[in-house]
Amino acid sequence: MRTLPRISPLGLLAVLALAGCRQDMHDQPRFKPLAKSDFYGDLRSARAPVEGTIARGQLHEDAYFYTGKVGNAPGDYMPFPANEDVLARGRERFDIYCSPCHSRLGDGNGVIVQRGFRRPPSYHTDRLRNAPLGYFFDVMTNGFGAMPDYASQISARDRWNIVAYIRALQLSQNATSTAVPAGQKMPSQAVVFRGDPGSGATLPEIQPNSDAGKEDQPK
Repeated sequence: MRTLPRISPLGLLAVLALAGCRQDMHDQPRFKPLAKSDFYGDLRSARAPVEGTIARGQLHEDAYFYTGKVGNAPGDYMPFPANEDVLARGRERFDIYCSPCHSRLGDGNGVIVQRGFRRPPSYHTDRLRNAPLGYFFDVMTNGFGAMPDYASQISARDRWNIVAYIRALQLSQNATSTAVPAGQKMPSQAVVFRGDPGSGATLPEIQPNSDAGKEDQPK
C-alpha cells in the first residue's frame, strides 16, 4: 500500500499563506464600470470627482489652446510660435494620422480614399485656404462629417503642430515666385543631372521649367 508524504505544519502554513496571497492579488474585489453598488446611497459604483478638485492633466486654463475658439468662433492665430521644430513635428503627426485620408499633399486622395472610403475635401480649395487656424483644430478635436475626433489620439499641442503644418502645406502648393526669398532658387531652377554621351560623366545643369513665372507675366 502506497503512503502519501507527510506535510509538516510549517509547510501547511506556507501553502495556506500563499493561497491567501493569490486570492488577494488575483481576485480582488472590484466593480465593473457603471455597475450597481449597494454601498452608496445612490447605488452607483462610479463616483464623481471630489468637489473643488481637478484631475492631473485636466487643468485647461487656456481655453483657446484646448478649443481653438475665441468665444464661439474659431480663432486665427497659433497659441505658440510656429518654428521649424513645430512644423517638423506637425508633418510627422500629419503623415501618421491625417495622410491616409487627406494624402501627404492634402488633396484628399489618400490611400484609404483610393480603396473606397469617402473622399475629404482638398485643403487647397478657396474655402479651406481661407479657413481660420482654429477651424482645423476644432475639426481634429471634435470630428466633422465622416471624420471622427482625434482628441484621444493626438495631444492638444500636437493638434496645433498639425494645424501649422497644414497651413504651410497650403502655402507650398499655392505659392508664386514672388513668395520666394531673394537669392533662393525656385523649384523650377533646381539642379538636375544629365549624362554626357562623350565622357560617360554625369554633369549638373539648370533645367528651366517652361511654365515658370507665368503667373508673373502680364496677361
